[in-house]
Amino acid sequence: MKEIILCKYGEIALKGLNKSTFESMMIKTIRRRLASAGEFRITKSQSTLYVEPLGDAPDVDEFESRLSKIFGIVKLCRSGAVEKDIKAICEKAPEYLADVLEGARTFKVNARRSDKKFPLKSPEICAELGGAILEKFPHLEVDVHEPQVTVTVEVREDYAFIHSDPVDGAGGIPVGSSGHAMLLLSGGIDSPVAGYMMARRGAVVEAIHFEAPPYTSDRARMKVEKLAELMTAYCGDVKFFCVPFTEIQLKLKANCPEELFTILMRRLMMEIAQRICEKEDDIQALITGESLGQVASQTMYAMVCTDAACRMPVFRPCVGLDKAEIIEIARKIGTFETSILPYEDCCTVFTPKHPKTRPSLAEVEKAQAGFDFEPYIQKAVEGTTVRLIKHI
Repeated sequence: MKEIILCKYGEIALKGLNKSTFESMMIKTIRRRLASAGEFRITKSQSTLYVEPLGDAPDVDEFESRLSKIFGIVKLCRSGAVEKDIKAICEKAPEYLADVLEGARTFKVNARRSDKKFPLKSPEICAELGGAILEKFPHLEVDVHEPQVTVTVEVREDYAFIHSDPVDGAGGIPVGSSGHAMLLLSGGIDSPVAGYMMARRGAVVEAIHFEAPPYTSDRARMKVEKLAELMTAYCGDVKFFCVPFTEIQLKLKANCPEELFTILMRRLMMEIAQRICEKEDDIQALITGESLGQVASQTMYAMVCTDAACRMPVFRPCVGLDKAEIIEIARKIGTFETSILPYEDCCTVFTPKHPKTRPSLAEVEKAQAGFDFEPYIQKAVEGTTVRLIKHI
């Protein structure tokens, strides 16, 4: 029996005349992400993509794992495809789902008859298949309210698809459907989560990191590159920009009030990031991992002062989440363990003892105007290195 993975849409199904555009983007993403997993075929019908692994002994587990990380797919159903005949369904379903059914105590059958030409209606399919399963597995009991296993039969155009409970997909909408944005990627927990959340809403995510050697080490940079690499499982390839920031930080420390150091540093980071975005020509927004009130530089007053230095939108998808919620997402996407490795980033190295939590824009702008940072900004932009981190 051939196995086909049914990929169910979420909100893409509601896109009306734009639906085909979103479908095309998702199919392109699937082709890229599965290319190294083996041969496969993709077809689509009724707000479902059919991914059929091909060749000898395909690794269907690997196909399913990669598909579960592709935005736009809400549910995955690893299914056995049989001919549209009730005898074939009753014969093949218990065999295909034997491992699941042997370990359960209760089950129910759910039937969906998309092909209305099929001679049996849904309740009749459920009755026939339920009887066949009980005959093969007499230890089972039917529980229509809270079954341990739900056996589903989907009678569609070409086949009847048999599967048990679906696996959750990544949800969201396809990467590439909402433009490009630049993520300020530190070595912490929050920023990779922010990048993931914006990619889930269709943004192509690039990443910019500020390093401050010798105060930060090669290992600190490698840690951030590893975070970007882990993000590619969801975001796809990430263009990684690394900015030399030491000289600017030393000038800040020598020429600006210590209590405003962090907010001034973030304003200069934003300026550098924007100039690099403008050079790239197709990046429309910045992304940060800020959460309101989490630290001194993330108060509403500080954010107002930061945004005043920006010519493009700044997205903060974590702004309303608390730390526990951010950590939960970080664990889910596999970045948490790398984020907590003990290598300093440039923000933590130069943190003032008593940062101002309620800075006014006037005092921040006055402090920044007291020293000419322009030559150092230009030097940082020109010294930025770029590498493409490929999807793993």
